[in-house]
Amino acid sequence: MGRLFGTDGVRGIANAELTCELAMQIGKAAAYVLTKETHHKPKILIGKDSRLSGDMLEAALTAGLCSVGAGVVSLGVIPTPAVAYLTRKYEADAGIVISASHNSAEYNGIKIFNANGYKLSDAIEERIEAIILDGSETIDTPTGDAVGSLEHCDTALSDYIEFAKSTIDCDLSGMRIAVDCANGASYKSTVKVIVELGAEAFVVHNHPNGININANCGSTHTKEFQQYVKNIDVDLGLTFDGDADRVLAVDEKGNLIDGDKIMFICADFLKEKGLLVKDTLVTTVMTNLGLVLAAKEKGIRIVQTRVGDRYVLEEMLKSGYILGGEQSGHIIFLENNTTGDGLLSALQLLAILKKSGKKLSELAEVFQTLPQVIVNAKVQNAKKEALAKDEVIQNEIKQLEAELAESGRVLIRPSGTEPCVRVMLEGPELSIITQKAKYLAKLIEARLG
Repeated sequence: MGRLFGTDGVRGIANAELTCELAMQIGKAAAYVLTKETHHKPKILIGKDSRLSGDMLEAALTAGLCSVGAGVVSLGVIPTPAVAYLTRKYEADAGIVISASHNSAEYNGIKIFNANGYKLSDAIEERIEAIILDGSETIDTPTGDAVGSLEHCDTALSDYIEFAKSTIDCDLSGMRIAVDCANGASYKSTVKVIVELGAEAFVVHNHPNGININANCGSTHTKEFQQYVKNIDVDLGLTFDGDADRVLAVDEKGNLIDGDKIMFICADFLKEKGLLVKDTLVTTVMTNLGLVLAAKEKGIRIVQTRVGDRYVLEEMLKSGYILGGEQSGHIIFLENNTTGDGLLSALQLLAILKKSGKKLSELAEVFQTLPQVIVNAKVQNAKKEALAKDEVIQNEIKQLEAELAESGRVLIRPSGTEPCVRVMLEGPELSIITQKAKYLAKLIEARLG
């Protein structure tokens, strides 16, 4: 994890940790690094989610970008994956998203795509950090007609909607679908796509006001939505996070279907059709052990990476795989888009439902999820690295690993997006692993917090 960049861009409390000054510096440094070798006036897209602080940070970013001669195209409120797609479609030199994804409204973030729509490599992020924090390179600032300018794009959302609809080869007529937009970036695009493909939509949390994004709704707060889906006559529910790069599903009985199951349903379908390249699904180390065991039975090879969809993508690009993702609902269909795309993932699942004629609860029986518990230990970002050196904590982890060696897993990792260490335990008895995870989290807080 870098000095500014985490696993998904730069993130912090807007106007406190992520300040206008920092946003302007990021704009200047990113434009310089990503467009230094171009021989034309750079074009950089900016999209944002529905947070109140988005306008403020967009203005600061735009100032930084324009100050080094880049032309800025503002896309407005739009999903993160739309920016990745439109960066390629509009032949831009980079795309920037202002969003803190699933975090609450006081947070915001900046994530950057290169000209090919891919998240930046660690090396490029480190170079940007070095320019901002160390003054490692001098950035010339142009004057006169070489200064950049701002324009607004009115077709961005409709262009993304048409692209999303084109990714499946069937309509959704006759389907009844509940949608939770998390009061975020998907509040227009998702509903329009589902309705235009012929389904009937039942929509909640699609009235963003700047401060209600992810507030007891969306893919990180699903309990009320699960009950809602269970109580109405629908085929399934879809719940997105604030910037719509992830999606989780809820079956007709109100059961949550996480990213692991969505990925596996899609992988199984593609393999049966002979379309799963190298019969391989790429996941992270957080993927449930139940998926790994079921994949072995189905003849699907699992390749695992570090946590973060950027690392999933790197492995997919390196080895030519087409499907990968995370339990959290970040799923990459590389033949369609270059990053996790909640709407695209939802459409692939809906198409499989339509073609199979099965209920989602039936499809979700593909594997038995082993009990898994994740407890967050609150630890300041500056103290996270001490985790690996603390002998008391490490001895406790080793003891837990020995206890669960034959029947589960222990995974402890610093969060790349929040001030915490995530304690994940997997095992046969939920009550036991919950107790042990809470104990370990408290120990970590006491030692490092």
